[in-house]
Amino acid sequence: MKKLFATTARGFEELLKTELLELGAQECQIAQGGVHYLADEETLYRTLLWSRLSSRILLPLVQSKIYSDLDLYSTVIGQNWLDIFDERCQFVVDFNGTNREIRHTQFGAMRVKDGIVDYFERQGRARPSVDKDNPDIRIHAYLNRDDFILSLDLSGNALHLRGYREDTGAAPLRETLAAAIVLRSGWQQGTPLIDPMCGSGTLLIEAAQMEAKIAPQLHRLHWGFDFWKGHNPQAWEKVKEEAITLAQQGSQQAQPHFYGFDLDHRVLQKAQRNAQNAGVAHLIQWKQGDIATLKNPTEEKGTLICNPPYGERLGTTPALIALYSVFGQRLKQQFGGWNASVFSGEPALLDCLRLRSHRQFKAKNGPLDCVQKNYQIAETAQQESAVQNLQEFCPQHQGVAQDFANRLQKNIKKIEKWAKQQGINAYRLYDADLPEYNIAVDRYVDHIVVQEYAAPKNIDENKARQRLLDAVTATLAVTGVETNKLVLKVRQKQKGTNQYEKLANKGDYFYVEEYGAKLWVNLTDYLDTGLFLDHRLTRKMVGEMAKDKDFLNLFAYTGSATVHAALAGAKSTTTVDMSNTYLNWAEQNLMLNDIEGKQHKLIQSDCLQWLEKCDRQFDLIFVDPPTFSNSKRMENSWDVQRDHLQLFTHLKRILRSNGTIVFSNNKQKFKMDFDGMAALGLSAVEISAKTLPLDFERNKHIHNCWLVTLTK
Repeated sequence: MKKLFATTARGFEELLKTELLELGAQECQIAQGGVHYLADEETLYRTLLWSRLSSRILLPLVQSKIYSDLDLYSTVIGQNWLDIFDERCQFVVDFNGTNREIRHTQFGAMRVKDGIVDYFERQGRARPSVDKDNPDIRIHAYLNRDDFILSLDLSGNALHLRGYREDTGAAPLRETLAAAIVLRSGWQQGTPLIDPMCGSGTLLIEAAQMEAKIAPQLHRLHWGFDFWKGHNPQAWEKVKEEAITLAQQGSQQAQPHFYGFDLDHRVLQKAQRNAQNAGVAHLIQWKQGDIATLKNPTEEKGTLICNPPYGERLGTTPALIALYSVFGQRLKQQFGGWNASVFSGEPALLDCLRLRSHRQFKAKNGPLDCVQKNYQIAETAQQESAVQNLQEFCPQHQGVAQDFANRLQKNIKKIEKWAKQQGINAYRLYDADLPEYNIAVDRYVDHIVVQEYAAPKNIDENKARQRLLDAVTATLAVTGVETNKLVLKVRQKQKGTNQYEKLANKGDYFYVEEYGAKLWVNLTDYLDTGLFLDHRLTRKMVGEMAKDKDFLNLFAYTGSATVHAALAGAKSTTTVDMSNTYLNWAEQNLMLNDIEGKQHKLIQSDCLQWLEKCDRQFDLIFVDPPTFSNSKRMENSWDVQRDHLQLFTHLKRILRSNGTIVFSNNKQKFKMDFDGMAALGLSAVEISAKTLPLDFERNKHIHNCWLVTLTK
């Protein structure tokens, strides 16, 4: 009997112990990261060939205390390595762990290597060479404080490398993790198994191999014991022949009731090749399909298993909330009476399924803490009609976020008719109408943006998150938007230049239409989209005022007001902003509307510094400064309340005698200094109410707007 140690990912030790006992192992004892066990020669080979959960199987050679690098070297050189392998073999050392003396794993590995080759030299033998890529022998060294274990790795390459995967999709599961997920899912062999977002097919392939009784390492060509002097070829061949016979019988007896779906046909092609390599292609049916239209392909009851995409935090991929919401709906509609098991790195996303789990397990996927939840789907014919009622908004149905859903539906009926008449296709549908759902919902053509306003500190974070998830679920149902066209943003109170914060780099631009103007928007890369919807009427008014005039757009952002002015026949336009990003965006907006010529100038500069040096005059000036800014590119900070008189001092100098300044800002409690304005010889008339569009009428203070002229 040999003492062995099978390593596994943390959290799977108990599962591995059960597997090893079933394979004939004895005296199994759980340790952190693995299981110690005893095995005769045939059982040793059987565990290597059949373990689906082990990462490696090690044969401990020596255990000792290590207090210095000399202790380490002495322990290694004191072993009889000629009993393990001969000098013609190439080897490598894997070293894990450190202590106060052995501080680097590379140093530890080097000292172990030195001890081995020096041993052979002392025996009058040639020094064996090191091969890190394809070694004949792999030595595993583990140091935990002063405890040192030196082992022979009988696996060779890690056991999760089954050999059937040619290529994978994004974020593939390790085969060992996939096997654990299958074993924990509650799936019973002989019953159907479905993966609706199968990616490269690892979950289904592992399960199909289990049912077909195919040993996971049956086709492995190289083992860590190939050049081990203790290797028993007869025992190995016996175990392997048994596995070949079982695989032949199992493949014929297994049923083709494994089903894989994925939206990406290219990933499905990889999954098909992987299944072919694994010997289970005849058992799995692959089909391209969206989760939103998932249908149960079989009348038998079975298990649905899934590792859907997830971000490390909410908001990294906003469509995930919609994806999980739709997934939960399809489970209820199509899989009544089934078991479902979902593995995710974001427990809050699992809440979007709107299902109550009866079991759950914790696990690691690389560095990520993940959870696997098992569900029993209620067998009822009313689920589908319930979802339909949510979409049609039957008043009697009390569904997810029903108050919010009803209000959103009411707003849509009112606003979308008005928007069509106005000739606009970007507008607000909901703006914190209900205090429980403190969000904004905007439509940009066929996209929906859900913005969450930061919740007050006295609101429980988990409750606020759950309300957000509920609101997204209802928004999806009410608007009918495609899952990949719903964007979620968490909007904090803006400070400084937060409005220019870069969030991503997807480059997904498309244009919207507004009173005949075309304007580029980007819903994902920045906190803002490139278009302030509440300024729509202000831009329209600026355009109507701009005909045959020299127009200045200061703090221009993406230049949308410039587009309106130019289309209306402005004699010239000057667009000034400090951000190169947004000035380039403004240039693209002009090009989109076929606006070109030397009369249209784009200037990258600090607007306040540019104003001080400006020697031109303008008939019409639109200025919409930030509420506050302390950008490093500015000489001084800016506060619109504190500094607006200084701004108007410069604006007056460049305004023609019959000219007009359209001044706007979004500071809710802004107060115009009328006395100061009068002293400057300026008159200000507030037109905030006139520039507030229908879709923002609930928020009277979203911006304030003024017409400023010279006192006659």
